[in-house]
Formats: sequence, C-alpha cells, structure tokens
Amino acid sequence: MRSRLRRTHDAAREQAETLHWLLARMATTHFGVSEGIESRMSWNHFARRVTPRPYEDIAPWIDRVKRGEADVIWPGRCDYFAVSSGTTAGRTKYLPVTPAMLDHFRRAGLDQLFYHAARMGRSTVFRGRHLFLGGSTTLTPLPENPRARAGDLSGITAVNLPAWAERHLYEPGREIAQMSDWNAKLRAMVERTRHRDIRLLGGIPSWLLILGETMQEVTGKGTLREVWPNLECLVHGGVPIGPFAEDLKRLLGPGVSFHEVYPASEGFIAAQDASPEAGLRLITNAGIFYEFVPLERFNEGSPSDWAAHAVPLEGVRCGTDYVLLMTTPAGLCRYVIGDVVRFLSTHPPRLVYAGRTRLQLSAFGEHVLEKELTDAVAAVSAELGLSCVNFHVAPRFVNPSAGETRGRHEWWLELRAVDAGPLNPDRLALALDARLQRSNDDYEAKRLGGGLDAPWVHVVAPGTFERWMRAEGKWGGQSKMPRCRSDRQIADALSALSAP
Repeated sequence: MRSRLRRTHDAAREQAETLHWLLARMATTHFGVSEGIESRMSWNHFARRVTPRPYEDIAPWIDRVKRGEADVIWPGRCDYFAVSSGTTAGRTKYLPVTPAMLDHFRRAGLDQLFYHAARMGRSTVFRGRHLFLGGSTTLTPLPENPRARAGDLSGITAVNLPAWAERHLYEPGREIAQMSDWNAKLRAMVERTRHRDIRLLGGIPSWLLILGETMQEVTGKGTLREVWPNLECLVHGGVPIGPFAEDLKRLLGPGVSFHEVYPASEGFIAAQDASPEAGLRLITNAGIFYEFVPLERFNEGSPSDWAAHAVPLEGVRCGTDYVLLMTTPAGLCRYVIGDVVRFLSTHPPRLVYAGRTRLQLSAFGEHVLEKELTDAVAAVSAELGLSCVNFHVAPRFVNPSAGETRGRHEWWLELRAVDAGPLNPDRLALALDARLQRSNDDYEAKRLGGGLDAPWVHVVAPGTFERWMRAEGKWGGQSKMPRCRSDRQIADALSALSAP
C-alpha cells in the first residue's frame, strides 16, 4: 500500500507519462488519425492540434463505437457504455467503458481505499464488508449492437469486479444490486446486511440518509454503529455533503469517519488523503490526463475562443475556478466534462468540486456556483438549528406588472427543525443573503449596487422534492437534485407542486 502511494509524489511527471501512454494508443485510431495525434507528441503540440470537445461534439464518434466499429476512438471494440444524463438538460450520454477504463476504475478505487487506511493508520476497513448504495446494476443490450450493454457505471463495475472483491468485500451482492424498484431494493439491502460485518458504507448523502432511516425502522436501533459495531468509514461523493453532514453524523453514531471522493462516469478524479479542509487529492497516476481552463475564460459554445487558455496540472494556481478537461482510456480526448474545480494546493495537487458549468446562477451576472449555495445552506442550517432535506435556487426575473422592477433569487427549501421553533422564511432569506454576500464578491456587488433584490425563500411541504424527482425519473441511489439553474425549468415545476 505505501509503495503504491509513494509513487504519487511527482504528479506533473505522472501526468506527462499518462499523456504519452494515452497518445500512443489514440494515434492508431480513426479519431487520432483525423486529428493528427502522434505518439510522444508534446502537450503543447497536442493542445494546438486537438480542439476540446463537449459530449455533443464527440457523440458522432461514440455512435460509431456503439454500432460495434473497432478502433474508432480507442483501440479495439467496446462492449460497455455508462449511461449518464448528468444533472443538466440535454441528450442522454453514452460513455464508452473500455477494458483500459475498467482498469482505471479499479486502480483509482483501490487508491482511495488506501488513502483512507493510511490516514487512519490502520487497515481494518479491509477485514469486513463494503456496502455501496448505487443504482440498478442491470445492463441493457444496445439496439444497434446487441453484444454491447449499457447502464449505470455502478452496474458495469459490479459485473466486472475481481472475484476476490466480490467474495470478500462487496455488498449488497449481485442479485440485490440489480433491483430497479428503489423501495424494494432498500428493504432487501437492510435484510441482507443487518447482521453482516459492514466496515464501509458508500453512496450519495441524501440516499444514505434514506437507507439509514430504513435500517432504523427495521431494527429499532438508534444509529448504524449499533447495527454494525465495526463500521468505520462513510465514503461519500457526487454532491457536497455540507447540508447533510450533521444528520449523517447522528445517523452513523460515534467512531465513523467521513471519506470524500470525487467520482464521475467519465473517470475517478480525486479522493481525500488528509483532513477535509485540505481538499481532495487529484489521482494523477491511474490513466487519465487532466487540463484546466479558467472559468472566467470559458464560453461553452466557442471552444476556439478559450482553448488557448487551457493549462496542464503544472500551470494551475490556487484559488482560481477551472473548467475540467479530461483525456481518458475510454477514448475521450480533451473532453469537457462540465465540472468546475478549485485548487487548494498544488504540491500535492488537492482541489474541491465547485459546481457545474451549466448549474450556476448567473442570470444577472452574479456568477454564484453550486458549492457556494450548498455551503450557505449548511452554515445557515447549523446557525438556525435546521436540517436540510433538499433545496433548489433559481432566478426570478423582472415583472413590472407585479411591481417587481429588479430580479432576485428564489429559493425552495425542504427543511425539518432540529432545535428551532417555527420556520421563518424571511429569517432564512436574510441569513442566506448575508452568507452569499460574504462568500461571493459578484453577488455582493449586485446586491449592494441594486442589481438584485433580496431573495425570496419558500419552505415547501415534506415530500415536494421526492415528487419532483419521481416525476422526472430520478428517484434512486445515483440520482442527484440540481441545486440551481439560471432558468426556471425546475423552479416552475416546484412552484406548481407546492401550490395549495
């Protein structure tokens, strides 16, 4: 374990070696030939020759891979495709998962476990079972190529687990993991694992809370540590944990550490290797090459306008928000994943996830990122003795006929009181507004300069967000609630759901 982790001390060198390894393989593909990719070409040469691409621009190449063509964007054929709609509107994404990509997920997955064990100073997490709360692992044959199958990445990795991992670590087992009925799956998980030696629990925070509440209901135990006495680690990722942290601590009980990871269908990006305040260690030696574009330079529709501002890892600076590009062993080349990250240190490279390029509030030029919203909700909840179940924020545009001459933010929050009395939306609005002004200079300037009115807050009835997610087909272990949009696509639906 220690020898594997010691090899991560020179991240820039590892990234250069990774790029050379990737380009040597991509140079032999149809895509590589068309783009002029050469084995051992320098990063500067590579960056000048190959234009960054969002999914929409790489999709025609992936469609060829889906039809069963060989050597299109990666050597050989691809038999697995991870289906991901992300948290934004648009077409469903089919992301190739090649054998080399599966090897990446195995290596990065082991590294993140080693990080936890090294941080704790013990390896006891490997002596029991690991329960992962994912989506259905059932895979569906592609209509255009029945030999290939598509589904959640969790399903693809589950059916390709090493035999030793399935035998000694993995829960809830293949049969339960394949279940698509979420409520039935939760019950089956609880019944199978309640008497097992669970050492590690992993998943998206909001769904982990639902699993825990189901376990409490079935067993009558107050905490998960009472059910699983050796439980030592909760692995969480996918969304910021802030608004759920206190509820999770109460649910888990004493002695369980949080371990944050940064996974995506496109790759396993980073994992916690130190204190939470230090950020997440970029995984630089597992087969993915990263580039970073300053968010202030990014214009989603015009890569030619911002491509020259991309930098490799050695060019990043702390405190700057970057749009992430990835070149992967699935054949994605300078791929715009749509995530925004911010480095807290460069030696070693540690970062935080700040949000999505399409999921930010900037209808009035305020440039508020998802992380700033979730941090505000977490801080205000702690201050007022509240517990956040879910939330969404959207712009409310000028409406002169209603006497509204300036825009504002409109919040929908589903909360439950912990130590507070009746919920006061005006008090919540005031506290959230003050918090955002302290954390975001653009928002503060718009508020103080009169470009934005004070926000409105709606405290919605229990179950409102669940009804929206069910209606959108997003009810299940891997689905995420979009925290914000610069339009009212979700806001208007929530408004209708919460109308008397």
